[in-house]
Order: sequence, then C-alpha cells, then structure tokens
Amino acid sequence: MAGRGRLHLVLLLLLAEASRAEIRYSIPEEVKAGTVVGNIAKDLGLDVNSLPDRRFRVVSESEEALFEVNQHNGLLYVHKRIDRDERCRGSGACLSELKIIVENPLEIHYVVVEISDVNDHSPTFIEREQTFEIAEHTLPGKRFQLHAAHDPDAGTNGIRAYALTSNEHFEVDLRHSDEDQIPFLVLKKSLDREQKAKHRLLVTAVDGGRPPRSATLNVTVVVLDSNDNRPVFSQDTYQMTIAENIPIGTSVFKLNGTDPDEGPNGEIEYSLAKTLKKNVYGVFQVDKSTGVLRVIGNVDYEENDVYKLDIEASDRGTPPLTGECRVIIKIRDVNDNVPEIDVTSLSNTVSEDSKLGTVISLISVRDKDSGPNGKVVCTITNDVPFELKPSYKENVFSVVTKAHLDREEVSDYEMTIKASDCGEPPLSTVKSLKIHIADVNDNRPRFEKNPLQFYLTENNVAGNSVFLVSATDEDLNENAAISYSIVREGPSNDIISFLNINSENGQISALKSFDFETVKSFHFQVVAMDGGSPPLSSNVTVKVFILDQNDNAPVILHPVSSNGSAEGVEEIPRNLKAGDLVTKVRAYDADIGYNGWLLFSFGQVTDHSLFTLDRYTGQIRTLRSLTEKDEAEHRLLVVVKDNGNVSLSATATVTVKVVEPIEAFAASDVQSSAKADPEEDSMTFYLMITLGSVSLLFVISIIVLIAMQCSKSTEYTSKYLQEANYDGTLCHSIQYRSGDKRYMLVGPRMSIGSTIVPGSQANTLVLPDRRQTSGEPMMPNSDWRYSASLRAGGVMQSSVHMEESAVMQGAQGVLVQNWPTASSAADAEGGEVSPPMGAGVDSNSWHFRYGPGGPGAPPQHLKPGEVPPEAFIIPGSPAIISIRQNQGGEDDKSDFITFGKKEEAKKKKKKKKDKKDKKDKGKDDDE
Repeated sequence: MAGRGRLHLVLLLLLAEASRAEIRYSIPEEVKAGTVVGNIAKDLGLDVNSLPDRRFRVVSESEEALFEVNQHNGLLYVHKRIDRDERCRGSGACLSELKIIVENPLEIHYVVVEISDVNDHSPTFIEREQTFEIAEHTLPGKRFQLHAAHDPDAGTNGIRAYALTSNEHFEVDLRHSDEDQIPFLVLKKSLDREQKAKHRLLVTAVDGGRPPRSATLNVTVVVLDSNDNRPVFSQDTYQMTIAENIPIGTSVFKLNGTDPDEGPNGEIEYSLAKTLKKNVYGVFQVDKSTGVLRVIGNVDYEENDVYKLDIEASDRGTPPLTGECRVIIKIRDVNDNVPEIDVTSLSNTVSEDSKLGTVISLISVRDKDSGPNGKVVCTITNDVPFELKPSYKENVFSVVTKAHLDREEVSDYEMTIKASDCGEPPLSTVKSLKIHIADVNDNRPRFEKNPLQFYLTENNVAGNSVFLVSATDEDLNENAAISYSIVREGPSNDIISFLNINSENGQISALKSFDFETVKSFHFQVVAMDGGSPPLSSNVTVKVFILDQNDNAPVILHPVSSNGSAEGVEEIPRNLKAGDLVTKVRAYDADIGYNGWLLFSFGQVTDHSLFTLDRYTGQIRTLRSLTEKDEAEHRLLVVVKDNGNVSLSATATVTVKVVEPIEAFAASDVQSSAKADPEEDSMTFYLMITLGSVSLLFVISIIVLIAMQCSKSTEYTSKYLQEANYDGTLCHSIQYRSGDKRYMLVGPRMSIGSTIVPGSQANTLVLPDRRQTSGEPMMPNSDWRYSASLRAGGVMQSSVHMEESAVMQGAQGVLVQNWPTASSAADAEGGEVSPPMGAGVDSNSWHFRYGPGGPGAPPQHLKPGEVPPEAFIIPGSPAIISIRQNQGGEDDKSDFITFGKKEEAKKKKKKKKDKKDKKDKGKDDDE
C-alpha cells in the first residue's frame, strides 16, 4: 500500500511538469476531416522519426476521437467533423483536451484544441407560434416572456438581438442571464378589445454573424375581453303613444341595446328599473332576452295619462355593467268612462212653503276622460218642479225649486238627473234624487159637507152617541191632528148644552132624550181645529132633524072628551037622504107620517045599513034615507087608529038621535042664538085681516111662481093628467128640502080622479085642476073645517083637518099656494079657520108644505127612502105644518100666514078655548 502511494505521487509530479508544457491549438469548427491542426511533434520537440517507435498517439477519453496524430510527421489533424454547437453549448470557449502519450520514455503531453465557432447556424425558436391572452384591462408595463431563440453558435455568432414589428401597444425587452438572453413582450399601452381584439406580432431573433442570421417568431396577442363596456341604447329617451284599453299582451316597443363586449360581458338582459312606481309593474313588462315591451295590465288614461319607464340593460360580466334608457309612453284617451254624479244634499227634505229658487242640493259631475270625452252636460229628465242652475265652478250645479210645492198634491219627488259626455259615441249616467216635501200647516180641516144633516129618532137613550162628525186635514202629523169642539153660543143653546163631543174622534153624544113633539130640529156649529202652529180651524153647521116615533096615541077632538071618554050627541032630521053628512069625528095625532096617519072605523054600530064612516076623514054619512021604521036613536062607536108599527088607537062614542025636521031647525036656531058672543065681532075683525094677508101672499106667490116656472128646468115640471071627476077627498102633500134640493111628497091615499106620477111608487099624488074656467074666485065650501093645535117647543106644528079639499099641483104656470102655519109657539090652543074669502083661488088649490123651503120654491119629487115615512102628511088626518128654519137658526116667518090672535090669545087663553069649543059644536050642529 505504501509503494503504491509513492507511485501515485511520482505520476502526479510528472503530470504537473507536463502540464506546464501544455500546447494550445485553435481550429474552426466544421472543418473537414484530415485538416491539420498543428505540428504537435515539432511543438513538443519530439523527434519525428522516433514517433512511431515510441508509439506516438492520442489517447481520447471519449469513444469518439475527434483528433488524431500522424506518427510519421507528427501532425495533429481532424479525425472527424467537429460541431462545436453540439460539443460546447454556450458562448464560452469550446476546448478539447487531447492527451498525447509517447512511450520510451513515457511522456504525456496535453494539447488543448480550441474549437472556434463558425456562424453556421441560424437562430431558431422552439415554436414558430406563440399566443398570449391578455386582458384588456391589463395595465401597461406588464411583461410576457417570449420564446427565446436558440442559436448553437457562440460568441458573436450567437443571438445578438430581438426585433418586433412596429406597433403601439408592445415592445420587446431582453433579460440577460449568465449564459443567454430571455426576450419579453412588454405592454406599453393598454389594450382595447373593442378596438382590436387580436394583435399579430413578428419577433425576429438576429445573431452576430456576418452575414447575420435570423429567425422569426409569430406572436399572436389575443385581447381578452374585460367587462369594461356598459350596454347602450340607440337613444337615451324613446317616446310613443298608445290608446288606453289596449289589449293585454300587445307588444308596444322593442328595445335594442348593444354591448361591445363579448361573451357574457356582451350578453344583455333587459329589465324595468327597480325604482318605478308599483302600479307600473302591473301594467308593463319587458322581455328579459328580447327587450320587447308588452302590456300586461289595464292601461287607463284616467289613472295615468303618461308612463315614464326606466329600462335597464345589464350584461353578464363579472361584475355586470348596466346601461339604461327612458321610455315615455303617452296614453291617448278613449271615451270609456261614463260621467259620475255626486249629490251633496243640503237636505233631502224641503218645506212645501219654500220660495222659488230655494237651493235643495248641490250636484257635481265629473268625467275621468279628457277633452270632449270629459265635457259633461247635465239635465233633469223628468217633469218635476225643480231645475238645475250652473254654479261658478264648472260641472257644479245647484238644484233649486222652480215652482210652488204642495205636499198635499205630491209628497215625494224622485228626480232623475242625467249626465252625458260629448264623446263619440256619448256615454251617460243617470242618478235618482229623492226629495221629500215637508208638511206645513197650510190646510184647514175640511168637512165633506157643510152643512151636515143628521136624522135622530126621538126617544134616544141619554148618554149614548147619536152621530159622528168627521173632518179631514190634508196635512200631516200634528198639522193633521184634529180636535173637535161645539160652539156653545146661539139660539139653540138650551139644546146644545145637552150635547157633548169627543174632541178626538168627533163622536157626539146626547145627554138627554129628544122628543119630536117638543123639538123637531135644531142646529149648532162644530169647530175642527188642527194641531199646527199656528192652528187652523173650520166650522160646520150641523142640522139635526128629530125623527118621529109612534109614541103618541090619537086624541079625539070631536066629540069633546069628558071624564076620559069622548062622547057626543048628534041630532039629525029624519028627512036626510043617502050620502048626507051626519057628523064628523075629528082627531089628531101628535106624531107625523105614518105614525100620524089616522084611520077611522066603526067599532060598534046599531045599524050597519044606515051609516057609513069614511075611513080617512071620519065623516059619518047616511047610506040610505031614513024611514019610519028606523030607530030614533043610534049609538056609534068610532075607533081611530094610527099607522105606526105598533098601532095606537082611541075611541069616540057618537049618539045619533033622529028628530023631525022642524025640531032640528029649532034646536039649531036656539043653539046659534045661545052661542052668540060679544067677542065674535072682534074675531071677525082679525079674520078679515088674516084673509087680506092671505090674498096678498097669494098675489105675491103667483108672481114668484110664474118667474120660477119660466126658469125651471124640465126636471121640476110635473106632468099631470086632466080628470073631470073629483070626489073632494083631502090628500095632504109634503115639500121637503135636503140641502139645495126640494121635494114634494104625498101620502098613499088616492082620491077619486087623482093620478100617481109614474116612478113615484104611489107617494106622489097629482089631482086635476078644478078651478073655474071663468077665472072668478070660487067661494070656499061651507064644509071646510080646520082644527089647529099649537104646541110649545120652539118649532110650530099645526094639525088641520080638511073636508072636500085636495092638493092641487097644476101644470107649468099654475099657482101653488103655501098653506099658512101658526107662528106663535106659545099659542097652544086649537081653532077653526075658514079659507080666505075672495082669495081668487079655489079651495082645492091649497098646497101644504112641510119642512124647510120658502114660498114659490119648485116642488121636487122625493124618492121613497130619502125622507122617512114620518115626514109624510097623511090624507084624512090632521096635517102637521112646521115653520121653515133659516141657516141662522131663527124661524123665518116671512113666508107664512099667522092665524088668529097672538098676544090676545095668550092673555085669554082659557076663555078663548071654551068659546071656540062651543062655536065648533054649534057649527057641527048646523052641518
């Protein structure tokens, strides 16, 4: 081990010595094989001849020897092609160390062959294309490494520079390293993809050879889009006009936004701005992709006449950019709104006494449309007492009264107001306004009739309601609340004091029972007053007629009653013939009508073949002549009955004595002389005055009757049948007036020769005219008898018993004579009166009148049922004659004749009565 170490050390020393004798050669590369590098033997100082022996050689450490030595001449030559670029990379010296070994002695020489570079290579790029993607928002100064060119040559033959085609955005920069240069593409100006999306550059690598060699690199710079552009519209503002009520779904407008960016950065989405009014989103919608603006809701001009839509266009970049525009949509009005009527009622109630022009309500009309479509004309279509007055403000009217109102005629009005616009076609609306007319106390209580007439049956129950008065008031409520009261003043105050009225319902009750025989009629006034303020009232005259009941039995006047029985003796001469008057039973009944209609009949008679009794007049006559065989004394029982529902009766006994004719005349003379009275002259004087008055009244009646007959309509003219025969039987008639109408009635008794007017149901009797044709007044028949009974009670009545008398109603122009009635209520005596002498009227022309009505009043026929049966005067019975009463309640006596004495009769009441009875008896004896 130690020896081997010493050997190594010797070798190292030798090598070090040899190295100091190193030879350097230089040859260019790419020389041909065999090219001599140098004379190595000479340079080493070796003997050329000894070289083969010494085994002169090159020891190469690599398998491939680049150099060889020639052993014969000692030259170092190139054994094979040398490529420096392959052997030596880089720009440093390319050295090839050769070990030259010479043996015997061993010598080792080191030779360094420097291979110099030859510009035999052009620069090359690994890739001929290089692409860069640079965002356009990249800031200037950004460096992008280029592919470095490769040149195997070294030194000056290596790459010396890089060149770039001229442009404004890029330049080439080299970064030097220890061995090479690295080229960089430097951004010197910002890119704009929208201006130029792709840049194509040519990079040239140039070496230092002469001539220089170069290589190019195609560089493509793709500018990556940066979302640096907002979407834009062709206009900032779009304007258009559409009609209201456009159908839903209609496309209105198409927006066209542009974005110069690409990809998502240039993809635009449309939307309505978020700051619009909420109602816009329900009317319009924009398609997200296409930008089509559509109507999705009702477009109403009245709600909005213009829509201002802000529409946004956003790209899909990160972050997205937004552009916007405004779309102004004007709405064109269409007449699609009817006018509206607004009623502001000051009061829906107006007083009926409102003055003309009183404002009731305010009417305002409006139409949401515009222009002519919104111009409104307002009218009242129905006929009402109101009108529209325009106000100071347009489309405002006031409803005022144009006529006087009357709630009683119309209490409520329904006014129809029509408002029409001026569109094409026009639209209209109608509204009803109800107006109530408030009541004013402008109507007095009103009675249906004035005066009111009531009929009250006598003997009513005291305290019960007797009749009802009722008034109506056309007003309302308290204005129509009527209270009733009786006026307690007047001539009938003594009767009125027994009447009571219910103030609320007008029911009148009597506190006493009325007697027809005492009071036949009375009148009073009732006041009806309403509850208005001030109250209004009206009066009505109530006329009450007491109706008779059969509550009075007949009273025998002749023969005179004595000790409760009526008995009389009549002497007749034996030479009486058939039909001669024997006597007359006279009676009266305080009742009237059928209740006072008396019928006479025999109750008992000694000889039925000798005497007859007229059932209506009470006259007893002979049926045949008396003979010697007839008895000298006959007893006759006469029964007098009335015609009431329950008949009442009385009896009279007449004793007839048959005497010789001389005795009868003697007795008559004695009686006549015995009955002479100093006062007879006085009675005759009064009778003459009475007859004169009757004659005057008769003349006046003729004049009045002629005037009335000339003016009387045909309905008052009776048609009579002329009859020559007349039996002289009395038929009583009645004239009755109800209101403004007058009626004439007679009893059902028909005399011989009388005629019943057709349609009168046997109640109207007409007798022929029996007046003398010469016109001379006919003297009254000696058989006339009158018996009057005056009763107290305020209303006079007379009972007249007449013989051979009849009611005469002639044809038109024939006079009608009103039979006089007694005028004194205090004169309660009966008396006998003969018809007026020289009156110029036949006894058959007397006309009895009952009830209200003046002389000369045209007789009218009263139908059955319109006047109660009690109002009839029955033929053959005493006639009840009442004084007519005027409206004032006082007895109007101007149309009647007063019979007998008045005050004198009152003073000599009893005496006068006795004398008259005697006189009547004497006259009966004469008859």
